[in-house]
Amino acid sequence: MSTVDFKSIRRDLHQIPELGFQEFKTHQYLLNYVSSLPADRLEIKPWRTGLFVKVHGTDPTRMIGYRGDIDGLPITEETGLDFPSSHEGRMHACGHDFHMAIELGVLTHFVHHPIEDDLLFIFQPAEEGPGGAKPMLESEIMKEWMPDVIFALHIAPEYEVGTVAVKEGLLFANTSELFIDFKGKGGHAAYPHHTKDMIVVASSFVTQMQSIVSRNVDPLDSAVITVGKMESGTVQNIIAETARLEGTIRTLSSESMENVKKRLEALIEGMKISYDCDIEVDYGSMYRQVYNDPEWTNDFISFLQKTNRNLVICKEAMTGEDFGYMLEEIPGFMFWLGVNSPFGLHHSKLNPDEKAIDFAISLLSEYIGGLK
Repeated sequence: MSTVDFKSIRRDLHQIPELGFQEFKTHQYLLNYVSSLPADRLEIKPWRTGLFVKVHGTDPTRMIGYRGDIDGLPITEETGLDFPSSHEGRMHACGHDFHMAIELGVLTHFVHHPIEDDLLFIFQPAEEGPGGAKPMLESEIMKEWMPDVIFALHIAPEYEVGTVAVKEGLLFANTSELFIDFKGKGGHAAYPHHTKDMIVVASSFVTQMQSIVSRNVDPLDSAVITVGKMESGTVQNIIAETARLEGTIRTLSSESMENVKKRLEALIEGMKISYDCDIEVDYGSMYRQVYNDPEWTNDFISFLQKTNRNLVICKEAMTGEDFGYMLEEIPGFMFWLGVNSPFGLHHSKLNPDEKAIDFAISLLSEYIGGLK
């Protein structure tokens, strides 16, 4: 194990980012590495572009799960690194290259240093979309190898290397994609009275939508509706027949998510009548909140305190993570791992500090290895 450089593995993976359920090179790289490990206590089961890897314990009474995600994002890299993405328009801008290298490091440790309990390492595709956790959770392999507890981490650019941030209860928000299509009637810019202008309708919708959070959500709760993309029109003198909005909804409670969607749909019905047009909404992928089991989270917090790690009890965040589906069925937790980057998640210049890789491998190996 001492001869394995997991920073180099991270760099290899950084160069081959792939989108959800298209992680073919990534899958093969992971499979090649895991297959090179001693096989006497190891079982490997591919699932689509992901992997399940079981390490048999010496005298198991439970299964301990660990999940890492493997997909990249449709972002053009601008880091200036000497090992940049080789896939045009694709980048590991959310740190999943780190997540994989760390998971391989922990897996390698326990292959060489088995504990009493069985371990299940889950390499999950499509976290960024359309969502791999839920179908993986429902797979026959997972039903056969259902963990009794499960852990995961996510890199945090805002914290220094060596810092772990965590809290019991709600950590990440409920999230939903949002796609809204408007259909009216196009025509010549000189004859607007013969048309139904969807730029006007979509623009009005974006403005009115802002009142949903400010006037329909409990101010002691939290919600965000963001439109990140708007498409409409062809040239300057043609009135647009169609428009499309793409965005996201994020809430700290499932009740607020339902309420926001009801208000969106009521607004849509009203605008269809007001502007005499067709409007369709699609919520795409929806992710459950990440809710950390209090008992397991406090056990981890006690471990961090006893071992003098730099611990931050953080606040909940509006970020989304489909690991929430797994925590809905299996007790466990997710934590933030400090990686000290001036650029945040999903930024084209994100460049996490690689010293966090060995720190995380050591941390998780020590924590999991000491569980009673």
